[in-house]
Amino acid sequence: MISHNNCLRYWKNKVKAFYNITCWFKLEAMKNIKLHWQILIAMVLGIIFALIFEEQTIYVQPLGDIFMRLLKMVIVPLIFSSITFGVAGLDTKSLGRLGLKTFGYYALTSFVAIIIGLSLANIIQPGMGVQLSDSTEAFDVSKLTTPSSLGGIIYRMIPTNPVSAAAGGDVLGLIFFSIALGLAITLLDTKRKEPLLKFFDSFFHAMMKLTQIIIRLAPIGVFGLITKAVTNTGFELFKAIGMYMITIAIGLSFHIFIVLPLIFYIFTRINPIHHFKAMASAMAMAFSTSSSGATLPVTMDCVENKVGASNRITSFVLPLGATINMDGTALYECAGALFIAQILGLDLSLSMQITVVITAFLASVGAAAIPSAGLVMIFIVLNSIGLGDHPEVAIIVGTMLAVDRPLDMFRTMVNVFSDSVGTAIIAKSEGEKDLYPETLK
Repeated sequence: MISHNNCLRYWKNKVKAFYNITCWFKLEAMKNIKLHWQILIAMVLGIIFALIFEEQTIYVQPLGDIFMRLLKMVIVPLIFSSITFGVAGLDTKSLGRLGLKTFGYYALTSFVAIIIGLSLANIIQPGMGVQLSDSTEAFDVSKLTTPSSLGGIIYRMIPTNPVSAAAGGDVLGLIFFSIALGLAITLLDTKRKEPLLKFFDSFFHAMMKLTQIIIRLAPIGVFGLITKAVTNTGFELFKAIGMYMITIAIGLSFHIFIVLPLIFYIFTRINPIHHFKAMASAMAMAFSTSSSGATLPVTMDCVENKVGASNRITSFVLPLGATINMDGTALYECAGALFIAQILGLDLSLSMQITVVITAFLASVGAAAIPSAGLVMIFIVLNSIGLGDHPEVAIIVGTMLAVDRPLDMFRTMVNVFSDSVGTAIIAKSEGEKDLYPETLK
């Protein structure tokens, strides 16, 4: 005869076992779902939760705030390690004519991309007309960083105390110091240089690993941020995000299909269609992985075997490009920063927009070649004009993250294609004639 208590215990254990098995299957299923789909699922669940349990969203909103704090946590060490290691690892023997051509091309295309992003954001104004929560206090415009001139921006870039610059969020100063330190390391003799290179190599890869771990937490953070966004703004913010996506897509399309082919033709006098065909597999790889670093072996194979550039050119230009040449990321960061300012109802002056341009360029140099790293770097641009700590920025950035995957795929493809165009142009300028052997016969 089974007692009442034993019967309850029996069914309780059955239910508990069923619950544990169900949770295990959910976790296993989530592991097999790619991150961007997890983020989209989290966004949908966040919207549903906010609509059904509006009053209870206060309990899950801290998840988004914690995720944003984790992203901000890695900015300073990631910038310091990536830029210092990238500059310090340059081959001083190649920093002559070849180096000048490479850096000149990267600077040209990055600034053109930034100007495109800046122009489109000012013309389309995707963030205008969004009404955020009425409970949010108006932002004090006097807190914005307003340099008086271009000279003032350059003056600000030189920190009197690099440690204080890092602690105080002066990212321009931190970037300047990182570049200077990296250049100083290149001038050391081998005995002193090698230990520093090993240290910064390990430090940089550790920070990349930490950044990847934090980005893996994005679905949880997005769930909290989306519930907060729906509760505070309804669906107005999502309409603006749609316009933002269109703005970025137009800018990236114009850069990859108009600007880069035009630059390619001007310097090589070769039909750009040949280059598109040669780089097709690398562009597909870039689009699918959203990582310039992961695509690098395929990019080098295409440029050497299909474009026909020598290993001497390819081995210098492409790894450097995967580290510092991020046209798509620079365009995205500049347009994204203006989009956020427009949502906040802030009219950025010309000097502040120049600050955005310079910081977007420098931040793109420091962006790690991993998926969604550009989203981390956008805080750098916001900090440069004093918007990094605005209370509503986390909500906007979190909503941007929810739709970032297709944009990240597109801008990575732009980054990789720009690197390959630069390599072909430099190879042509160095007198290499047997380019595109499969198509130019």
